[in-house]
Amino acid sequence: MFDIPFTRSTELQTRLHDLVPGGAHTMAKASDQYPVGMAPVLVRGKGARVWDVDGNEFVEYGMGMRAVTLGHGYEPVVEAVRATLSDGVSFTRPTEIELLAAEDFLSVVPGADMVKFTKNASDATSTAVRLARAATGRDLVAYCHDQPFFSGQDWFVATLPMNAGVPRSAHDLLRGFAFNDLPGLEALLDEEGRRIACVVLEAATATAEPAPGYLEGVRALCDRHGVVLVFDETITGFRWALGGAQAVYGVVPDLSAWGKAMGNGFSVSALAGRRELMELGGLRAPADRVFVLSSTHGAETTGLAAFRAVVRAYRETDPIRAMERQGAALAAGVTEVVARAGLADHVSVVGRPSCAVFRTCDADGRPSQVMRTLFLDGLLRGGVLGQSFVVSAAHTDCDVTQTVEAVESLLGRYRRALESGRPEDHLRGAPVAPGHRARAEPRRLDPR
Repeated sequence: MFDIPFTRSTELQTRLHDLVPGGAHTMAKASDQYPVGMAPVLVRGKGARVWDVDGNEFVEYGMGMRAVTLGHGYEPVVEAVRATLSDGVSFTRPTEIELLAAEDFLSVVPGADMVKFTKNASDATSTAVRLARAATGRDLVAYCHDQPFFSGQDWFVATLPMNAGVPRSAHDLLRGFAFNDLPGLEALLDEEGRRIACVVLEAATATAEPAPGYLEGVRALCDRHGVVLVFDETITGFRWALGGAQAVYGVVPDLSAWGKAMGNGFSVSALAGRRELMELGGLRAPADRVFVLSSTHGAETTGLAAFRAVVRAYRETDPIRAMERQGAALAAGVTEVVARAGLADHVSVVGRPSCAVFRTCDADGRPSQVMRTLFLDGLLRGGVLGQSFVVSAAHTDCDVTQTVEAVESLLGRYRRALESGRPEDHLRGAPVAPGHRARAEPRRLDPR
């Protein structure tokens, strides 16, 4: 018997599976990412809290897959969108707000000369690859294989376990390299640099900072081999800093892809970069034009209005500092209760405070989906929803306290499961599953 009801959520989730492949529009939101029978279907949010169809209230982490940094329903952004709606949202010619948004973007992103707006960063990253291939006349793409996701298009999906439907030829055009391994990248470029169009990576991740000199070394190697350097700023942009990871680490890429937090949850993304590359898709292209992000909804006005309001909020307040502060407080509190329970070898909080994740390990100290399921179960019972500890500037001290208390409450069950030798017996159904797995094993939506 659950401490809180999920009856209505389970019913609606079943109906979603009948109508929507996977039951959600993002794999990370799927019901198999939560304990069986405990996948809430949400109806609203405010600040750092959300409510589901059963009336349950949760402190939320992850914040819209890291897209929300100012909090749900942040009024200045909502008001900017509301004011724009009455004037129309989609037109047959560019609008003034496209120019104003471009000026705002280029004023905060170091080294970018031009920007093209779109609706998802997957398209922006893929267009960066296309531009790099056109500019260099090369076909191969070097990508950081330690980083989980760059695009939903074939050039990257070819690298995933679930790559059915992608031609083998797409995989043959890819070369992987490890993050923070500069000699490895150097060897790759020395061997195949004349065929490699671009190097694609995140400058940093939630769990891995660049080693001193690493990004500078990557920049120098790309310059030496005539390779286009592409930073994926989808997560780091507006979460590491207003100007993204490139502003934090001082290394400027040739092209960069942006999304997620640009609109505090509203749909807006961007490709930005050096003029000589971006103009390959313009009317002043010196040679054959490149198809660059021609999108009906790319410059839809509400997304751009939200983006401009986000930029104003970052300039007038300090959401980065707020996220860093609350993320650090949360990590310290969880670390303390975990250590007091003697479970420091099994539960930990890692990563940048504004973008932290929790690790859940088995009795041998190995990452475990079973133990992750038990951890998520305990969080939900404590009124906490999240597959990570990614915060927003709206998280309060009370939110952090509630989360630490939820973790403390679940650790007894976590310990008993470890000591039993069969932690799976402590679950009410199948454990949560890896999101990018190749096969979709049958999984009940409720524990009965």
